[in-house]
Amino acid sequence: MLSMTYSESLRSVASRHPPDSAPPPPRPADGLELRRLRDVRAAARAKTLEEFLRMHGLSLADSTARTTGMKYRNLGKSGLRVSCLGLGTWVTFGGQITDEMAEQLMTLAYDNGINLFDTAEVYAAGKAEVVLGNIIKKKGWRRSSLVITTKIFWGGKAETERGLSRKHIIEGRDASVGTAQAPACQRGAPLTPTCRSPLPSPAETVRAMTHVINQGMAMYWGTSRWSSMEIMGARRQQAKLKELQAIAERLGCTLPQLAIAWCLRNEGVSSVLLGASNADQLMENIGAIQVLPKLSSSIVHEIDSILGNKPYSKKDYRS
Repeated sequence: MLSMTYSESLRSVASRHPPDSAPPPPRPADGLELRRLRDVRAAARAKTLEEFLRMHGLSLADSTARTTGMKYRNLGKSGLRVSCLGLGTWVTFGGQITDEMAEQLMTLAYDNGINLFDTAEVYAAGKAEVVLGNIIKKKGWRRSSLVITTKIFWGGKAETERGLSRKHIIEGRDASVGTAQAPACQRGAPLTPTCRSPLPSPAETVRAMTHVINQGMAMYWGTSRWSSMEIMGARRQQAKLKELQAIAERLGCTLPQLAIAWCLRNEGVSSVLLGASNADQLMENIGAIQVLPKLSSSIVHEIDSILGNKPYSKKDYRS
C-alpha cells in the first residue's frame, strides 16, 4: 500500500499541472487557421446583413460607397461619417466662379460620393452660404445625406457682428441657417484667429456652442485655425517641389493628387477639403483616392524625408 505525505501530494499534483506554465507558442498553421475563422465569421456577418437589407428592399451594392468608390471616415471621435474628400467654398462660391459653375462642381462632387461641404459666414461676405443653400434646394438632395460645416467669427461690420461672444455665435448661427436655407448644420466651428480684439472667456464660447447644439441649430462643433506660421512653413516647402514631382511621376499621378493622398494618409485627418474653380480640377483632385493605395511605407518615408514635417502618430480611430 502506497502512501504519501500532504506535501508530497501537493508536489505530485503540481508536477502534473504546472500552475505558471505558459501555453506553447502558436504554430504558423494555427495563425492561418485563426485568419480563416475570422474570414468565415466576416463572410457570415456580411451574408446576414445582406439578407436583412434584402428583406427591406435595400442592398449594400446600392450604397454610395460601393457605387462611387468614395472612402468614408468618422469625423474626429464622433460617430458622424464624412467623405474623406470634401468641397470647400472659400474664394470660389459667390465670387471667383459663376453660380452655374458652382452648381456643376457641387453636382460632380455629390455624384462622386462627396457628402461634406464647407462654408463660412465670412466667405464672399455671406454670398457663399447663399449659393450653397440655393444649389441644395434646387437639386432636391436629401438633407440627411449631406454634412454642411460653417465657421463663425467675422460676420459683419458692427462690433456685435463679429467675435466669439454668446450674442454673435447664436445670431450668426441663425443667419447661417437662413442664408444656407438648411435646417441645421452638422458642424459649427468658431474661428480663433490672432487679432487685437480681446476674445471672450472660453467658458462663454463653450456655453454658447452648447446652447446651439441643444437647440438643434448644429449637431457638432469644433475650432478652426489657420496660423501664419503654418502658411510660412508651407511656402518654405516650395523649394522641394521638384523632388516631390519626381515621386508623383513615378506613381503616375499629378502633384496635387500626391499632396491630397499624402494628407489622407495622415491618421489624424478625417476629410480633406478641396477647392476647385472648374470641373476638370475637381475631378483631378477626386482622383487622389486612387493614389492612396500606392503610398507604400517606403514612399511615405521618402516624402516625409523631403518635407521634414512628419506628424505625430496616434492610433487610428476613424474607420
